Amino acid sequence: MSVGVELELGVLFLIQTVGHGVFDRFEVETPAWRKILKWLIVAGLTLGLYMQVGHWALILPVAGGLAGATFHLAWCRKHGINPLRATPRRKYWELRGWEWTE
Repeated sequence: MSVGVELELGVLFLIQTVGHGVFDRFEVETPAWRKILKWLIVAGLTLGLYMQVGHWALILPVAGGLAGATFHLAWCRKHGINPLRATPRRKYWELRGWEWTE
């Protein structure tokens, strides 16, 4: 049995599901259209690359996720933010330029 594009779709689904579960609190004020556009671009590029290079296309979302997580950890440490909990919350919101309301 040969595995086709299902592998890419499964990996994209897994990355998106785990990513949202872990990092959702960091995107509270990000507009929905930006999050949707980001995933449409990632999925479109990955599936487009699949047509050209096969399963090597998985390098794009995996490498992008690793680069994003690395940048996220470094940025959070530099600014004194917990990289999993986004705390202290007020400080994080101020760094993102979001309006803090209590």
